[in-house]
Amino acid sequence: MKILVTAKRVTDPNAKLVIDDDGSWIDDDVEYILNPFCENAVECALQLAADHDAETIAVGIGDEEVQRYIRQGALARGIDRGIHVEADEQELDSDLIAKILKALVEKESPDLVVLGKQAVDGDSNQVGQLLAEMLGWPQATFASDVKIEGDEVIVTREVDGGLEKLAVTLPAVITADLRLNDPRYASLAGIMKAKRKPLEELELDDLDLDGEEPKVRVVKLHEPTGRSAGVFVADVDELILKLTTEARVL
Repeated sequence: MKILVTAKRVTDPNAKLVIDDDGSWIDDDVEYILNPFCENAVECALQLAADHDAETIAVGIGDEEVQRYIRQGALARGIDRGIHVEADEQELDSDLIAKILKALVEKESPDLVVLGKQAVDGDSNQVGQLLAEMLGWPQATFASDVKIEGDEVIVTREVDGGLEKLAVTLPAVITADLRLNDPRYASLAGIMKAKRKPLEELELDDLDLDGEEPKVRVVKLHEPTGRSAGVFVADVDELILKLTTEARVL
């Protein structure tokens, strides 16, 4: 069995981001982390691999610095090997990322693909679903429990009314929710081993995707407008008047 898992780099949600002068992107001097949902996906892959003697592969897409997060966030935790696809992150959207992953699936022939349900920077929650459609594979999203039984994956997923249990036939695409597991920490021995684990470097033209264009592009970034100061009102009648005529919420 072979399991492919994503290791996406995202901007640290706790870091202060600064937009560049022309509003096209964020300044280079920014802190990154491994996407928290990808951490759950990595842990899921490791647990399934231990139970079913599977090979695990972590995939990261972006500039050369992404290799650091593949090694520290995935290989150091126990993933067997990594793949880095060189790409300009400003030119990536969910559709193009799904096409890259589809090309890697066709190259590696995994039995299961596990992704974080979404990235905490873009919050699109689209790549897993797009990939499953492109491959024609069954999918189970928002997984809070994953087990492999024979040629099926049994997935418990959280829905508005409670929990839903699905059985999907392998090969399949799974997206991980935060409640799926508690990701392990990388040990010192794991960090040292990660430096020697294989990490394949590819470019878009290696996957026959050199001419692909994103369907969504960032037009402009800007800081959110500041909150205006509140006002005091004399009585309830004045409050209702302001809510009706100024705020227009009544």
